Amino acid sequence: MTDHADDPTATTERRTRLLASAAVTLRDLSDITEPLGTLFADAGHELYLVGGSVRDAVLGRLGTDLDFTTDARPAQVQQLLAGWADAIWDTGIEFGTISARRKDLILEITTYRAEKYDRVGRNPEVTFGDSIDDDLVRRDFTINAMAVRIGRGGAEEFHDPLDGLSAALAGVIDTPATPQESFGDDPLRMLRAVRFVSQLGFRVAPRVAEVITGMAEEIDRITAERVRVELDKMIAGEYPIEAIELMVDTGLAERILPELPGMRLTIDEHHQHKDVYQHSLTVLRQAIDLEDGGPDLVLRWAALLHDIGKPATRRHEPNGGVSFHHHEVVGAKMVRKRMRALKYPKAVVEDVASLVFLHLRFHGYGDGAWTDSAVRRYITDAGQLLERLNKLVRADCTTRNKRRARRLQQNYDDLEHRIADLRAAEDLARVRPDLDGNAIMELLGMPPGPLVGEAWRYLKELRLDRGPLPREDAEEALRQWWAGRADTAK
Repeated sequence: MTDHADDPTATTERRTRLLASAAVTLRDLSDITEPLGTLFADAGHELYLVGGSVRDAVLGRLGTDLDFTTDARPAQVQQLLAGWADAIWDTGIEFGTISARRKDLILEITTYRAEKYDRVGRNPEVTFGDSIDDDLVRRDFTINAMAVRIGRGGAEEFHDPLDGLSAALAGVIDTPATPQESFGDDPLRMLRAVRFVSQLGFRVAPRVAEVITGMAEEIDRITAERVRVELDKMIAGEYPIEAIELMVDTGLAERILPELPGMRLTIDEHHQHKDVYQHSLTVLRQAIDLEDGGPDLVLRWAALLHDIGKPATRRHEPNGGVSFHHHEVVGAKMVRKRMRALKYPKAVVEDVASLVFLHLRFHGYGDGAWTDSAVRRYITDAGQLLERLNKLVRADCTTRNKRRARRLQQNYDDLEHRIADLRAAEDLARVRPDLDGNAIMELLGMPPGPLVGEAWRYLKELRLDRGPLPREDAEEALRQWWAGRADTAK
């Protein structure tokens, strides 16, 4: 997380460095900003780079999406961009936004806004404003209320009437207006504050945290789809643990993901952590460390939610211990219910739920006691989730007993080596019976129907148990199964 000193001289020096760094970043965009600024200036209009684009330029993390604001109306913006932009679209025109693509950059240009909210939903009644200051004061946070004037020469002057730069220097997320007014207008801003904690490593101002706590129920005004988008951005950030803790501590999680705070009261069976909630945060942190590339949302959600079934399955044993039998089964059902309520895509729901369901499977491995058949079943059941499952079970090792942790890691390594060996020897990507349906019907002299499927499933189980079989062995096994089935039916 961001940590800043209170030395005024150091703050001034850092402020100067950030502005100089931002100026260099913006100069690199001069082939975009200079002609764009000229187009608007020649037409008598103002143009500012604004919001997250300025914030990210100051922080040295500017991407390829640029946000601008102007006094020009949307139709005028379209006319100005025609012939200059590579593509233009107006899907956001009802909110005053025209989007365009120029080379590899995406531009969103929005007319100054002075919107009003009905305090029922979150969509404002959009009215166009006349000044940059009026536009900035309506924004969610001061770090997003900085602007840079764009003229004929490109970037010209830094404009910061709400002192967003000081907030960025301090690593603080605060609102331009009072938090009550800001969140009353748009409750989604509360969740956006949580998301910026994750993405930027900042902290919320004390007054912001206090108001979120008091207004958490207002998040119920927001659609599940919008909540889901913010949750994904939050968990994909660099500091998701701190963001999750803020969401839980302020009561937001109780409204949108109640299973999460529900784990705080459940002591895990190893008594290694204060509660299952803290254990789950540790597993998430360790899963992130195992990621190969960018954020893996499926892995991260599975790591965070893998134990949500524990509160419902907690049992106090006679010996004083605590058990959570079948919590993986209950947890998978809970994941499906919650993620469906949040309108997640079906494939994501099933992947996360499957990982939760399978996360305990490895614990039966012991010290390499599984047969090849058991390893094949582990591979087959995991399917395309195998690599994620391997990472999840590794991340789920949070014991403080160094000897036990070392033994578990050795067992993980051994299983992965056995998986690699079996993959090299067999086609495990698609484990199928050694005989297909046509061969089954020909061999047993039966027409298409349920019995063919039953025979197919028997052969698949045989394939998992014994690996690939020569055709004659598979045919003989099928004849014996069929004869035994006939004898049983008599």
